[in-house]
Amino acid sequence: MGAIITLSLLGILLLYLGLYKAKNALLPVTLLGLLVALGFEVSEWGKEAAPVYHGMVLFDQFALSFSMLCIVLTALTLFLSKAYFSAISNNIAEYYCLIVFSLTGALLVSSYHNFAMLFIGIEIMSVALYILAGIRKKDLYSNEASLKYFIMGAFSTGFLLFGITLLYGATGTFDLAGVRQYVIDTQQISPLFYGGILLLLIGLCFKVGAAPFHFWTADVYDGSPILVTIFMSTVVKVASFAGFLRLFDYVFGALNEFWTPVLLIVIVITLFVGNISAMMQTSFKRMLAYSSIAHAGYMLFAILSLGPNAASSVFVYALAYSLSSIVGFGALILVKQSQGSDQFLAFNGLGKSNPLLAAIVALAMFSLAGIPLTAGFIGKFMMFTNVMGDYHVVLLALAAVNAIIGVFYYLRVIVHMYFKTAEEGAETVVMPLNFKVVFIIAAILTLAVGIYPDCLIGLF
Repeated sequence: MGAIITLSLLGILLLYLGLYKAKNALLPVTLLGLLVALGFEVSEWGKEAAPVYHGMVLFDQFALSFSMLCIVLTALTLFLSKAYFSAISNNIAEYYCLIVFSLTGALLVSSYHNFAMLFIGIEIMSVALYILAGIRKKDLYSNEASLKYFIMGAFSTGFLLFGITLLYGATGTFDLAGVRQYVIDTQQISPLFYGGILLLLIGLCFKVGAAPFHFWTADVYDGSPILVTIFMSTVVKVASFAGFLRLFDYVFGALNEFWTPVLLIVIVITLFVGNISAMMQTSFKRMLAYSSIAHAGYMLFAILSLGPNAASSVFVYALAYSLSSIVGFGALILVKQSQGSDQFLAFNGLGKSNPLLAAIVALAMFSLAGIPLTAGFIGKFMMFTNVMGDYHVVLLALAAVNAIIGVFYYLRVIVHMYFKTAEEGAETVVMPLNFKVVFIIAAILTLAVGIYPDCLIGLF
């Protein structure tokens, strides 16, 4: 709980720093606050976990692991923000404040033990992002992104609340342990309960960007400032999957015969829609946006095949995907600043003009494609193993086809960087020190997890 309180106070402090025009202190204070919050999470590791505050939250190893991952990813994202926010706005305290508040909601979603806290966490996480997506007031694409995100978020929240209402009507409690006990003890499950499961499934699929509830994803990712897109595609997705997995593993696992066919259809649609749409893009940013939909489909494998390895599979996959996304979107910031475009053509000749940046981007693309010796390969391997263990042979074959499609469009980036020549007079892409530090950290972690995955798998 110390981390949540720290982040809440940090957000208020950042507003005061902005009020007194202390722009240079915003980033250091934010990173220091994140470090303190991370310290609180580490200090709780290994302690006996039990629901606290009348069963509202549970800080077990599952919650702590995903919370620490969200904090680290936020720190890496914000470390890229030096001179980025100030270039698009004079009032940059709001950026840091809203991101910290959204992170606070993400920690609540990762550690909830009551449906009320799930709803509060999702709303805190989402409302801040509605503002961040449209914070560039004069940019029509940013305004469109904010409006679409708000409208679709409101719809998904409606499904979520209605589902929670039906579950409460059937069980008389919002507590996860109470709902789980109802599933175990009741021989004749109420039809209200089954309706609640379906509505919760729809609401959570909206939040993670799974098809056919994905329509907001590409436009919102494309219209938002790139740094905000990084946060949405990593921290928000990681926290949403943590909440998704906790609910279906702990509460609904015994009723998997009811919701598994529905989730199976969602996964297949998500894989094909995400990969085929990404393959057809000419914009690097929209390609990453659509590929995030496909990766949501792969992460849903762990929920489809619940078991002792489900949590570790989602964690490793989320880490691999997030590190590669930070590198991909971060490189896009540099390329767009230099070339003025987010098209694949803007990456032409990057292998010669900036070999280090090109090599790290190539490693990130290899990880997203699931090439061996990268974290992405380990994540996909664990997901495929879970599905194979439950004998979903058809799904495994379809997933393999989609993985091949993914290799094709990720390798397009590498082709442009190494096998195509930049236009005459094109500016050289310069990598500032803060970008270099984040990219090298991400590359090292991607290789370390790819070569020594046991260091993470043993956490759960």
